[in-house]
Amino acid sequence: MNEALYTRVKSLPPLPESVIKVQQICNDPNSSISDLTKVIENDPMLTANILKAANSPLYGFSRAIKTLGQAVSLFGMATVRGFALSGAIRSTIKIDMTPYRITAERFADLSQLQNALMVRWYSQVSRNMLDILSPAAFLAGVGRLIIAQETVKIGKGEAFANKALVNGLAAAESEFFGVHYQEVSAAVFSHWLFEPELVEAIGGSVNPAAVNDAMRPYAFALQVVQTAVELPAGITSASAETAAKLVASNGGSSEVFLRAANSFVK
Repeated sequence: MNEALYTRVKSLPPLPESVIKVQQICNDPNSSISDLTKVIENDPMLTANILKAANSPLYGFSRAIKTLGQAVSLFGMATVRGFALSGAIRSTIKIDMTPYRITAERFADLSQLQNALMVRWYSQVSRNMLDILSPAAFLAGVGRLIIAQETVKIGKGEAFANKALVNGLAAAESEFFGVHYQEVSAAVFSHWLFEPELVEAIGGSVNPAAVNDAMRPYAFALQVVQTAVELPAGITSASAETAAKLVASNGGSSEVFLRAANSFVK
């Protein structure tokens, strides 16, 4: 990895204690939804964010969600973990997404959209895989926060943005730093000692074919969702179709994917 990015990753502070507790509960097979709810209750901002998301059209719940316990039960541990980590990261890393021509708020919305799409799609494919895929979809874009920070620091924000406008974001990241954002994200979560499966799924989503057999389906699912959710547009009919072709090329059901993806197309 580019040395400046590597140094920035290694200098990240530890995650807050409350988030570490959420991590421990979600990784403990003997823990319950009730255990998780009790920890989250002590974080008013996280509680508010979860309730707001539960009552948004994004996740499509059929009734009003009035209590944290209801929301946590409906979302499940994996998605709630994603909310907790996403919030902690936003408070840990100074966010200036101007090199990507996107606001911090829009970036957060698109991260949540990736999660919502993954949950809606993989609920019809393999619910067990969501233990990794749900938080991974939420968090895979974190590397772009690091890249944006470094780009602004070296005074290349406008040049990066212009390169991305002409050649695409991946080309800009590669030219300026010789790396894909997913690889930076994987380095961040390795630094924070996340489970190897989540780290490998995120890092491997650049090229799932290079990932071992056990983790390849996870990396591929993330690649599909990343293809569908574009910066800054979100999910469009065109991006959904492109992602669906990717699903079909790997032997999956493009119809199942498109039903999920098209529910988010405006």
